[in-house]
Amino acid sequence: MKFSIEWLKDFLDTDASVAEIAAALNRIGHEVEGIEDPADKLAGFRVAHVLTAARHPDADKLQVLTVDTGDGDPLQVVCGAPNARAGMKGVLGLPGAVVPANGMELRKSAIRGVESNGMMCSTRELELGDDHDGIIELPADAPVGTAFADYHGTSPVIEVAITPNRPDCMGVAGIARDLAAAGLGTLRFPSPSGEGLGEGQYAQHLGFSPLPTLSPEGERALVPCPVEIRTDDPDGCPAFYGRVIRGVTNGAAPDWMQRRLKAAGQRPISALVDVTNYLMLAFGRPAHVYDLAKLSGAVVARRAKAGEQVLALNEKTYTLDDTMTVISDAREVHDIAGIMGGEHSGVSEGTTDVLLEIAYFNPERIGVTGRKLGLSSDARTRFERGVDPAFLDDGLAILTDLICGLCGGEPSEVVRAGQAPAAAKVVAFDPGLTAKLGGVDVPADRQRAILESLDFSVGSDWQVTCPPRRHDIEGPADLVEEVVRIHGLDKVESTALPRADGVARPTATPLQLIERKLRRSAAARGLNEAVTWSFLPVGDAEHFSDGAPLWVLENPISEDMKAMRPSLLPGLIAAAKRNADRGADGSRLFEIGRRYFRGEGGASDERPTLGVILAGEKASRGWASGKAAVFDAFDAKAEALALLEATGAPVDNLMVMPVLSNVEGGEAGTQFHPGQSATLRLGPKTVLARFGMLHPATLKAFDIDGPVAAVELFLDAIPAKKGAGGFARPAYAPPALQAVTRDFAFLVPAALAAGDLVRAVRGADKAAIVAARVFDVFTGQGVPEGHKSIALEVTLQPGDKTFTDAEIKAIADKVVAAAAKLGAELRG
Repeated sequence: MKFSIEWLKDFLDTDASVAEIAAALNRIGHEVEGIEDPADKLAGFRVAHVLTAARHPDADKLQVLTVDTGDGDPLQVVCGAPNARAGMKGVLGLPGAVVPANGMELRKSAIRGVESNGMMCSTRELELGDDHDGIIELPADAPVGTAFADYHGTSPVIEVAITPNRPDCMGVAGIARDLAAAGLGTLRFPSPSGEGLGEGQYAQHLGFSPLPTLSPEGERALVPCPVEIRTDDPDGCPAFYGRVIRGVTNGAAPDWMQRRLKAAGQRPISALVDVTNYLMLAFGRPAHVYDLAKLSGAVVARRAKAGEQVLALNEKTYTLDDTMTVISDAREVHDIAGIMGGEHSGVSEGTTDVLLEIAYFNPERIGVTGRKLGLSSDARTRFERGVDPAFLDDGLAILTDLICGLCGGEPSEVVRAGQAPAAAKVVAFDPGLTAKLGGVDVPADRQRAILESLDFSVGSDWQVTCPPRRHDIEGPADLVEEVVRIHGLDKVESTALPRADGVARPTATPLQLIERKLRRSAAARGLNEAVTWSFLPVGDAEHFSDGAPLWVLENPISEDMKAMRPSLLPGLIAAAKRNADRGADGSRLFEIGRRYFRGEGGASDERPTLGVILAGEKASRGWASGKAAVFDAFDAKAEALALLEATGAPVDNLMVMPVLSNVEGGEAGTQFHPGQSATLRLGPKTVLARFGMLHPATLKAFDIDGPVAAVELFLDAIPAKKGAGGFARPAYAPPALQAVTRDFAFLVPAALAAGDLVRAVRGADKAAIVAARVFDVFTGQGVPEGHKSIALEVTLQPGDKTFTDAEIKAIADKVVAAAAKLGAELRG
């Protein structure tokens, strides 16, 4: 929320500087997100008097002005504005000034051969409005030479982050109340006594009298309200107040109001619209003004009828259901209650009679309606968090003040339909809880003063009555928070947690240790870590869900972030596509995160996972290699095995479950190419990883050019290492004797996986054989049809003594026998 210091001082009598106000806001729990001083943008711009205006000798549309800046010697300025003339006063940007609208630095220059010492400015160039038809014209009494920032009355703007539990501070008055309680000044308005406001009080506070037609007794003679106002939905709209004002003249709001609205980020529209925005931003109370001529019959708060439609002020049409509260007349719906008004009944320049509406809406119903319609607004933000239910009469009185004071008109009597739930909440409080829960000692009388300064009523027995606007107060702990934050969060001392004597033990969990190792290993292998959203478009999530039910958000940030991801690969694919679209030749990405599934009974199931995407060029083209190389399934397999090894998984015991020709999508899933993908399993059921090339249908669905290789490691399936309770590494003991290698070439069935052969050979003599690897696969001349030749290098490691020839032969026989069980035959 943004507000100007000028606006704040309308409610707070203080001499504090901007820095002191910002520090106090941070101290009491309202985080300052930024401070902007518009005067900084207007540095170098002055009030200037045009002495003469002559036609440019070489340009019909330019004039050469002589301008007095108050420094003695007039300056010559070339200007193209049609309204520039001798005798007027405007705003001159001197050389060195920077134009706020475009960032251009002004310099002394020659324009069509005539020297120009600056620029006469329009409102758009100074970001003070949209007018660019001519330069700014100031009143005749504007002091020449004065800095325009000082003349214009700019005020620093503070932006604060209001936490969701503090809707009472979503207006400048609420901020001022908290600052006054913190000792930064005195609350000027509303009155600290908490008494209700009478008509005219706020107008008089602002310095004008909107109610000239008073009886001798000091009371207005009001006419009855000509419009029936009622609520037929007491659950959605417990209270609906309104009145008519006839004879208004709509136009532009005064400069002081426009200035404050602009500082808050609101675009001024017209006086009737601006006063409702002013009420909302000043007091946190949304309201609405209808053009009475556009209404027909009674104005009613009711449930919408299923299928009813309304054209809202954002020029979009919304279809309603029967759970939503609306404001309608006898003809049509005019307002999505508490969220946004309708286009058909909005006020215009020709509006002369208006109906004012101020109501209290059920916060839960407002939130549900907004989420269903995907519609956000400043009004919804305040209503769904909870506005002050006791501010209906005061809010309507202030709104009447402002409209009658700025637009004229005669108000009718107020119609009050229903009643807001304004029952006061009473909390039993113990001042000793402040030290126990808040960690700071505050004297009991100071605690009482703090609570009373925030409009809490504190009894002698510490029964605390909460103001109706404080929906966030539910118990004593909330009162402790109020005391501590006003006392000063900066006064809460940091206290170290107790720790045991001796060397601190590691605190990382086994899973965290695995994730650390994986990050280091992946980075060492040339992969770049990505962090993608945990939310996906529903279509992308369904593509990787394998039929499992998804978690789908009812109120997503956008439709592209609606489903929680069942796989890390969609986000990585999207990242690789963005890289390719921006000219990257290749992407090697990995991410460690969670996949989300719906368990039995709707329980949340989060599974830690590592995802890898290899896309584009594996190696660039070159004179030695020729064309650029691309990634293949073996690259994905290599990454999967290397990363699993980094986790301590028993990679030598893993089974590569090949793609079965009669299984759609193969073992790795329908997202993978059925002939170029597989899973890595520990036993027939425990899947540790899947890898391979993505299916062409997947590439098409994600609009990425292939081929693309992918890996997913399922970290929750990796078994814990035996004896992993300690954190000290065992001492390294290198072998005392040199290893021996022997090569074997086998004829095997063409369908036999090389990995199965390697695993069988390694298990032939587990004590002596420490490694086995494939170094050649051959088919062709000399190899029977339906077979292939696989050559293995087997490493033998002696223990206490070197191997004898007989021992090596015995091991070789075991290798041949183990291979024979798979149908392998040693080649002669």
